[in-house]
Amino acid sequence: MDVHADPLPALRARTSEKWSAYPPDVLPLFVAETDYPLDPTVARAIIDRVEASDTGYVHGAGPLPAAFAGYAERTWGWRPDQAGIRTTTDVSVAIVETLRQATRPGDRVVITPPVYPPFADLVAEARTERVDVPLVDRDGTPALDLDGLERAFAAGARAMVLCHPHNPVGVVHPAEDLRRLAAIARAHDVVVVSDEIHGPLVQRPEDFTPFLAASDDAREVGVCVTAASKGWNLAGTKCALMVGQSERAVALLDAMPEEVGFRTSILGLHASTAAFTSGDAYVAGVRAAVDVNRRLLADLLAEHLPGVRYRMPDATYLAWLDFRDAGWGDDPARRALEAKVALVPGHTFGAEGRGHARLNLACSPEVLTEAIHRLARA
Repeated sequence: MDVHADPLPALRARTSEKWSAYPPDVLPLFVAETDYPLDPTVARAIIDRVEASDTGYVHGAGPLPAAFAGYAERTWGWRPDQAGIRTTTDVSVAIVETLRQATRPGDRVVITPPVYPPFADLVAEARTERVDVPLVDRDGTPALDLDGLERAFAAGARAMVLCHPHNPVGVVHPAEDLRRLAAIARAHDVVVVSDEIHGPLVQRPEDFTPFLAASDDAREVGVCVTAASKGWNLAGTKCALMVGQSERAVALLDAMPEEVGFRTSILGLHASTAAFTSGDAYVAGVRAAVDVNRRLLADLLAEHLPGVRYRMPDATYLAWLDFRDAGWGDDPARRALEAKVALVPGHTFGAEGRGHARLNLACSPEVLTEAIHRLARA
């Protein structure tokens, strides 16, 4: 299925954060929303519920666990046991509620910056202490510092939030890294909460190994949190999945207050079910559209901003731009905004992000081209 961004006038009629936060003369390439129209099958699922006046409270996870299990099997060769799948409002809630069950107040939780900024807030919300183990450079590719993680676990960390694929750098962590991570986590009795919300957006789906599918150790120590919200642009419909595949992990999910699941949106549940059941062609079209733009960005930067370093992402629709050699200071997003382009400041991803900014590629090639031209003129 061909997927193309909506025209700017239609996009500016949207009321989401991406199109409301800045004046209309700013190109918003910041928050992780796409400019693509909804998958028609997903839109129909929402409309059907509205036409049926079916907008009340959810009653359990309904058909969603089976839909996700089928999608995971078709896409990654992993079929999770549906009995270990629960729902909630969004992945951030899934992370903090899992941490609340896996830790005690004051325990230490590892994150791996530069990483999705809310992770730090979620660790604090769970009344735990953040431990940073930054990514390392491995032959030009950002990678988990497995030795550093082992040291952090040995020093008493009780949990880790893994970003897989990794936002903002667009890396898919290799299966061998996941297996070693799981082994050292099990050796030190550490729970790994694996945020896999960008899993459907891996350019080569065969390169992605879900954490719980990596090894027996991973199944024992891991809880997967994910959603259809990135691949199918459904963040506002408020539905996410929590997956446990061991007795211990399922016990963590079952110990959560009933309200954690009860807050799931009924519209989100049916939209997500449609996405995971019938949305394969659509999300493949999204990946293809992003692939065009990730390559276009490389060409545009080489021509107009050769001082900006960029590693083409293997997953997500997010580009991590390194402005340090371009002399744009610690917060290049500030200067970009002066050029009427909204990016996410790199320093919000951790100290390692200073001098960087994150750019959203899920737009039209024309918008991306105009954005880079504006930055070049700055």
